[in-house]
Amino acid sequence: MSNSLNQAPEHIKLAVDLIMILEQHDIAPEDILKALEIVKDDFEKKLAAN
Repeated sequence: MSNSLNQAPEHIKLAVDLIMILEQHDIAPEDILKALEIVKDDFEKKLAAN
């Protein structure tokens, strides 16, 4: 990880990590976006419950 990325906020580092993982699995972008919507909905419900 570059020095500037090491100093980036946690959500930026997480986004970069997720992009790298998803790109390594040769999954259609449409499927990734559908899956990310499910993940987003799940975490929004968890956030609302707190």
